[in-house]
Amino acid sequence: MINVMQPSLGKEELAAIEKVFTSNWIGKGALVKEFEEKYASHLGSTPDRVLSTNCCSEGLFSSMHLLDIKPGDEVILPTVSFIGAGNAVCANGSKMVLCDVDRRTLNARAEDIEKCITKKTKAILLLHYGGIPCDMDSIMALADSYGLRVIEDCAAGVCSHYKGKALGTFGDIGMWSFDAMKILVCGDGAILHFKTPELREKADKWLYFGLEAKSGYENSVAQKWWEFDISSFGHRAIMNNVTAAMALEQFKKLPSFMEKRAAVHKAYDEGLSDLDWIDLPLPIPADCTTSYYFYHIQIKNGKRDELARYLRERGVYTTYRYFPLHRVPGYGVIEGSFPNADYAADNTLCLPLHQSLTKEDVEKVISTIREFGKTC
Repeated sequence: MINVMQPSLGKEELAAIEKVFTSNWIGKGALVKEFEEKYASHLGSTPDRVLSTNCCSEGLFSSMHLLDIKPGDEVILPTVSFIGAGNAVCANGSKMVLCDVDRRTLNARAEDIEKCITKKTKAILLLHYGGIPCDMDSIMALADSYGLRVIEDCAAGVCSHYKGKALGTFGDIGMWSFDAMKILVCGDGAILHFKTPELREKADKWLYFGLEAKSGYENSVAQKWWEFDISSFGHRAIMNNVTAAMALEQFKKLPSFMEKRAAVHKAYDEGLSDLDWIDLPLPIPADCTTSYYFYHIQIKNGKRDELARYLRERGVYTTYRYFPLHRVPGYGVIEGSFPNADYAADNTLCLPLHQSLTKEDVEKVISTIREFGKTC
């Protein structure tokens, strides 16, 4: 089966993990700090604004506390979002207010968001769909005019930029995921970026029990280093040296990953562009970059589901992400109209796109789609 997503792991990652095992310290340590510093440089930022955590969803949940979003406050997010975003808002006791998205990019636009703003709105939780940049100039101008906090879900945007600036560094908090289905993988893990060093310091305490910096085992110069003090009732949500060792090796391979993913994206463009029953992804603006996480097509003849089954029966797995939150029964009845998201949910298909795809794999995907078209 040709998978939609697949990690690329090798002997380098195993060797790095073995070094951690023989060091006798597999918890959070120097390798975690090294990864944070390297990622800060990758973002064009500084280490005092970057912090690791155990997963991107933890970043979403923690952002509610870190930005002082209270129960009853409203948070606007695109209905085309991962359930982790919806869960983070609802679990906080805040009100999830959903907006529609652009029909082709599946990103929220400033005009979609502004329709949802009320006196109770406290924050905008953006998803950069598949690492494709939202129009950050208009969205940040809107947020500033209303005094709203901005959270950027860049889970899939490890190499995405808007006008030369890394996605995730525009708002108050941004986050990237390194779980098993992402581009740079370490099993589970994430990086958070903060607008200010002070917010990063607050997060550092929150993600490790609320401990004061001079408390506990790390304070080896204290007379009683076993004593603790806490400033808040925080979580324990940290990376460790095992996952960081994997992440550092994956980070070295990131340029080659991007090159391979871009080549697959280009091959799909060239192999499918003449099919009048498919809309291909819109071109990325010249002053932006994407991470090529998704290659999503939209089927114009109403036969998306038939195509998906046809491909799966022939060894090609596809999917649609993300199922709109306003259609998730667990969230109850959601107010609003979402024609673009509804269209996407009924007609969009994400094709296999990862750096382990062979030329033959890509050719099979293209030829199978073309064969299906002849049956319509």
